[in-house]
Amino acid sequence: MEWISNSTMPAEVEDARRAAVAVLLHNAAGPFDGLPRTAGWGYPEPYTRDLLISALGILASGNQTLLASLRRVMATLARNQSRLGHIPSLVHDPEDRGASDTTPLFLLVLGILRRITGDARYLERPGRKALRWMEYQTTDDRVLVAQQPTSDWRDEHWVLGHGLYVNALVHGYLRLLDQPDRADALRQALNGPDDHVDRNHPIEGLAIRGRPTYALWSYKVLRDERCDLLGNSLAILTGLASPTRIQRMVAWIEGECDDMRARGELALDIPPCFFPFMLPTDRDWQPRCAQFNMPGEYHNGGIWPFVCGFYVAALVAAGRQRLAERKLLVLTELVRKRRHVAEGFGFNEWIRAQDGSPCGQDWQTWSASMYLYAAACVEAGKALYF
Repeated sequence: MEWISNSTMPAEVEDARRAAVAVLLHNAAGPFDGLPRTAGWGYPEPYTRDLLISALGILASGNQTLLASLRRVMATLARNQSRLGHIPSLVHDPEDRGASDTTPLFLLVLGILRRITGDARYLERPGRKALRWMEYQTTDDRVLVAQQPTSDWRDEHWVLGHGLYVNALVHGYLRLLDQPDRADALRQALNGPDDHVDRNHPIEGLAIRGRPTYALWSYKVLRDERCDLLGNSLAILTGLASPTRIQRMVAWIEGECDDMRARGELALDIPPCFFPFMLPTDRDWQPRCAQFNMPGEYHNGGIWPFVCGFYVAALVAAGRQRLAERKLLVLTELVRKRRHVAEGFGFNEWIRAQDGSPCGQDWQTWSASMYLYAAACVEAGKALYF
């Protein structure tokens, strides 16, 4: 591999891009009010978080059909927003509520669309209501957002209190929606403990002493210090982490993955979504994990192509262009893996870490979309929209 940003992309990347757009067009109109499907077959429903995350790749594609489907998703969510401002978990069902990441994702995409279009009043009233809802998700009436277990994209993984992923999304939309003071307060709190926030009530934060990555979650005296790849990638993309910390984060993640490969825990040259894995002997192991969340699988360290797309973009943002190019080629091979598609690219949902076998649904919307976003960032030499 020998290429740098702004030069011609390898043929295999261009092939994967074309295949990704074809998958998204196939999924653009599903059986629920004609809204996009979450996957080509297994998930016909329009899951809000999947479709909003997919906005990044749709915008990078420039495809007018896909852009129209995104605008329809946003307009439908605005109509189905709850009285208090919460965004539902299914785009078409205003009564399907309870997700901790749908409202911040809505605000993040809203901020990106306002920046791109120059329309500062786009979905103004729904945006204002969503911001108010998010203010009330702070348990101490300050700035860090809290959540219930299994309420974000990890429906088989407990995240308690202040989760990294959701708070990184909040930091992202606060910056995009021109709320710098609140964004600065969140960044300071998350990087705590820091008595400058409030000398009488210091916030625990998510920084880990002696390690550059942030904890998965923290609340009072409890925390999980394992690495959440999506949350840490978003911490890089949204500017939560300092430039010095970012370089150390990338080095630490890559070093840990080298060690996992040496132990036979990781078959591919790309990080799993979560590590080290939870084991049955760990305190936080839940009995249900034995059925749905074994080590190296699903949310307990499976390799998710959409999360890897965020990681590639984060590497570009970190100035690690060569490494980003290398990981994009690995991701290109990853999205070929398939379970049900007879040929071509599978854009599978998730991959088992230990042997690289695809285990989820093929033609997953966010797998295809985040591949497009990762490739666009590598090509541009910068992280788009953040």
